[in-house]
Amino acid sequence: MSFPGGVQPQIIILKEGTDTSQGKGQLLSNINACMAVADCVRTTLGPRGMDKLIVDSKGDVTISNDGATILRLLDIVHPAGKAIVDISRAQDAEVGDGTTSVTLLAAEFLKEIKQNIEEGVSPQTVIKGFRKASVLAINKVKEMAVTIERKDPVQFRDLLEKCAATSMSSKLIHGHKDFFKKMVVDAVLHLDQDELSEKMIGIKKIAGGGMQDSIFVDGVAFKKTFSYAGFEQQPKNFKTPKILCLNVELELKAEKDNAEVRIDAVQDYQSIVDAEWSIIYDKLEKIVATGAKIVLSRLPIGDLATQYFADRDIFCAGRVPNEDINRVVKAVGGSVQSSVNDIGAVHLGTCAVFEEKQVGSERYNLFQGCPQAKTCTLLLRGGAEQFIAEVERSLHDAIMIVRRAIKNKSVVAGGGATEMELSKYLRDYSKTVEGKQQMIIAAFAKALEVIPRQLCNNAGFDATDILNQLRQKHTQPGCQWYGVDINSESIADNFEQFVWEPALVKTNAIAAASEAACLILSVDETVKNVQSEAPGQGQGAAPMRGRGGRGRGGRR
Repeated sequence: MSFPGGVQPQIIILKEGTDTSQGKGQLLSNINACMAVADCVRTTLGPRGMDKLIVDSKGDVTISNDGATILRLLDIVHPAGKAIVDISRAQDAEVGDGTTSVTLLAAEFLKEIKQNIEEGVSPQTVIKGFRKASVLAINKVKEMAVTIERKDPVQFRDLLEKCAATSMSSKLIHGHKDFFKKMVVDAVLHLDQDELSEKMIGIKKIAGGGMQDSIFVDGVAFKKTFSYAGFEQQPKNFKTPKILCLNVELELKAEKDNAEVRIDAVQDYQSIVDAEWSIIYDKLEKIVATGAKIVLSRLPIGDLATQYFADRDIFCAGRVPNEDINRVVKAVGGSVQSSVNDIGAVHLGTCAVFEEKQVGSERYNLFQGCPQAKTCTLLLRGGAEQFIAEVERSLHDAIMIVRRAIKNKSVVAGGGATEMELSKYLRDYSKTVEGKQQMIIAAFAKALEVIPRQLCNNAGFDATDILNQLRQKHTQPGCQWYGVDINSESIADNFEQFVWEPALVKTNAIAAASEAACLILSVDETVKNVQSEAPGQGQGAAPMRGRGGRGRGGRR
């Protein structure tokens, strides 16, 4: 069909106001966005990394050098930048450490290949090369990794402490890592060795005191709950007590304002009032009859019940948080009861010692020497709240690393040693490949050097000089574990220096970073509906349907 004057009609597919960007320019824009995201956390890497102070929209202040925490709080809105945030959070969930490393690697892969994209190399060619290099690197890490068997408990514990210390070396608590590494390893070894659920490790933060005042509790500890007057008359120390955990309310309920009771005689009124008292006294008598000396409940325990238990030398605590009461049951045995009827010995738990202890300005209930103990609690002390919160994040990373070391039993050296060996291996391999793949694998190899280079920059060393020394060392046989030595401003065998970390940290980081880079490279167009982001649009606005959704070319 021909139109007068040879003019072709304008065909509009997308809604008016839609922003579309495509082609090489869009791809380069995405690469620049990812590099900008990595620059936010670049200076936090390593033992001499800096911390970031972040103030959110509510005014809450967070001080951290954990890559995943920083990127989560930054609230990044760029679509490509979010991919980098996602791999950092995935690394944190899967392994617990290496969140900054995975971000830097992904951005560096894209930076090294950026010039090739500008020169017209197809992104699909780059993706193919990256996937090949990633598989080779992961297999090389598995081949290099040293496996430690669990035959000797002392040697195995020593391995776990070294992995925990390496994780803490880049954190705020690196000056106290000798104190905390023992606490972390004790905590993980107390768990069920088949499940190794980190949820069974309770961490309580108590302001005041120094970090060295932190306490490891072999069992469960939770903060003293709200209590009534009779509470102070109750005993606060027991040996081998029976423990009853309830999901029952033990207080008198106020009558509802709109309740209506019809009676024929005045005497009947007293019987109605007495009925409620008899119900609660019946419950309390049944609890006392079980022989339990400690009564915990998720629901409130009122002043009547508190005084009743105090008169009979029974300790009680109501409104115990769900997480804490679940950990108590796991530790002392028994089960949470929803009724006070038919409670037998099988439903009660026990522990060696129960005590209420003053920790700083707070009082804590401690259950120690638990027979079923597959749980423990860390009571953290410190000056400011932000400081203790960062200590908690640091210990969480170390706990995750120790868990992974127990499950996988294979370790590699840190401090950039593994990355330098992989870089040398891939650079040598690229010389055996023909065509563009040689250039892409070599770019992947060069990108791996970002870890030792950034470690040097953050410590104030001459990165060029130290990287040249490392490249020369890694060409010699038996020198595969040489990396950056922060203490001597030189290079050293980091395996001999006990800078160890689970091999899973490296394999997961390389796989996630290369996959994220491939994802960014495979996108050549972004479609953004600006109207839907404007105020007043979105949830409140009704979507256009039928004929009205044809854009400018549609019928009005």
